Amino acid sequence: MAQSKKVGQQTFLFSRPLPILSAASVVGKKEGEGPLGGYFDQVVTDPIFGEKSWEKAESKMVQSAIGLALKKANLAYGDLDFMFGGDLLNQIIASNFAARDVPVPFYGLFGACSTFAEALSLAGITLDGGFAARTLVTASSHYQTAERQYRFPTELGVQRKPTAQWTVTGAAAAVIGESGSGAALTCATAGKVVDMGIKDVNDMGSAMAPAAVATIKQHFVDTGRSPDYYDVIATGDLGSVGKALAEDMLAEAGYDLSRNYTDCGVLIFRPDQDVHAGGSGCACSGAVFSGYFYSGLLSGKWRKVLLVSTGALLSPTSYQQGESIPCIAHAVSVEKV
Repeated sequence: MAQSKKVGQQTFLFSRPLPILSAASVVGKKEGEGPLGGYFDQVVTDPIFGEKSWEKAESKMVQSAIGLALKKANLAYGDLDFMFGGDLLNQIIASNFAARDVPVPFYGLFGACSTFAEALSLAGITLDGGFAARTLVTASSHYQTAERQYRFPTELGVQRKPTAQWTVTGAAAAVIGESGSGAALTCATAGKVVDMGIKDVNDMGSAMAPAAVATIKQHFVDTGRSPDYYDVIATGDLGSVGKALAEDMLAEAGYDLSRNYTDCGVLIFRPDQDVHAGGSGCACSGAVFSGYFYSGLLSGKWRKVLLVSTGALLSPTSYQQGESIPCIAHAVSVEKV
């Protein structure tokens, strides 16, 4: 039976729509001042969120997003079977430390900025397989924690390249169920690691674009769908540089996405917010989907959205050793039912 749910090489069709019972987003001040500010549930103006470190602040944002998602769904921890979540930090400490106070079996994930769609995919597989009735999904990132880990202390005032992106400060949480109406997961396409040899850690968009293109193309091949099947196709955080590259690569492959393609990293900030190529981070696609796209699906603005979260699977050690940047993209189809 499980094999019959797989179509093509990388896509799984769920046997029934799996409703997103609730979704919540918590973001930082800069994100709240962006064009999507009104769609987020909570805007935290203090980057340290009353804690003693940026890392603890990020973990607190995860806890806040979880609390909001549970409240919206009128559920308690005891109603959940599993939690799938991750972040950008070494040993995913933002998620791990948040999970200390969540009495639910926990699977920690690291897919870099693809983590939100990865978690949604695994939640869907778990529910469709009959192993759970309700699952919790989370993802988070923080500008200051990512800068400290991957690049330079912000106190140094290092000049950023035009291709650089701004890590989104925030967290997202969603509760997925086995039955109900509203916006629901209908299928997922698992990505493969793609490495085109790019080594510039200040140009993540160019590094991740080929992985996004590979997953989107495979999704269309596996499902037999065309780009017009979806009202919106949204990549996670390619930013303006990666988005333009992905559009060109898809057009060369015969797929015209000019009508319905966007990128969460482009949507979340305004150009005048000095973010250079746009937003990035696990919270980029997580918060934009949980706030903007989820509400649009519920209102009927859109009926079919393909979320393709993208991730650069590097570490500070790997790029210091001169390694190239392996990347991945996971796709989930979310439809109004």
